[in-house]
Amino acid sequence: MTISRRRLVFALPALIAAGAAVPGAPVRAQSKGTRLILLGTKGGPRVGGTGRSNPANLVVINGVMYVIDCGNGVSQRLAAAGFALNKVRFILLTHHHSDHNLEYGGLIYNAWATGLASQVDTYGPPGLEDMTRAFFDYMKFDIDTRIVDEGRPDLRKLVAAHEVAVEGAKPVLVLQNDDVKITAIAVRHPPIKHAYAYRFDTRDRSIVFSGDTTYAPELADFAKDADVLVHEIMYLPGLESILKRVPNAATLREHLLASHTVPEDVGKIAAAAGVKALVLSHFVPGDDPSITDEMWTAGVRRQFKGRVICWGGLEGD
Repeated sequence: MTISRRRLVFALPALIAAGAAVPGAPVRAQSKGTRLILLGTKGGPRVGGTGRSNPANLVVINGVMYVIDCGNGVSQRLAAAGFALNKVRFILLTHHHSDHNLEYGGLIYNAWATGLASQVDTYGPPGLEDMTRAFFDYMKFDIDTRIVDEGRPDLRKLVAAHEVAVEGAKPVLVLQNDDVKITAIAVRHPPIKHAYAYRFDTRDRSIVFSGDTTYAPELADFAKDADVLVHEIMYLPGLESILKRVPNAATLREHLLASHTVPEDVGKIAAAAGVKALVLSHFVPGDDPSITDEMWTAGVRRQFKGRVICWGGLEGD
């Protein structure tokens, strides 16, 4: 069965939350259990032209917010979904491509601007600490001014950046607390060495994010028996629409072919993992209205007979 929705919200274990189908409608608060909210599903750094935002996801576990990737628009998507930015407590980046980290600093700042007073812990590949410091240097004048003029706490003292070096398919522990165990493996996204998939194991559900990757059989082992696999997808016939709009990237075609996963291979991963539900995301191209949900899922369904959730429209995530 394929499920298509204009806004995709998971209230696990029920999977799809009732009352969340209207774009722009706030997501009702839930203090217990695990939920998955897709905030942005358009792969690549391009912006504009559609209602789809760049990559970002939210997992809420017993009321605590974990943001996975910070593509452009993540702050607005969180606010539109009814989540207070100053309640963000954890941020994880899968890798350092701009469509996954461009609003990393912006989300932290926007949380502070709306009342953040508690520590935010961030996790990601090597380079995260330098990126965090560089953002604070970039915003030094504003931060210093608001501390004095508005009586705010020092934002720089509220953020703890943790670099995680993962190589190969052996799962590495990223963080663990009373609510969740988060592990990571390296996936195949050349030329980037440190590109990760994340697995969230909570008391009620398990959720795996593929990150950006070409076909990676080791990902099936990592996602074994998960309740939900959120996997990127690339529709090969749609590549020309990207290339025509990006005239300054001479080897973009080669990069896309080497670094992303076609529908049939997405289905192979989901089938080998035995996941209960496959959620398609990071659509490449994510801004071509001629590609229907059926076109996105046809190749997937040839390999995976389980539940497939696809939102391929352009009205809003």
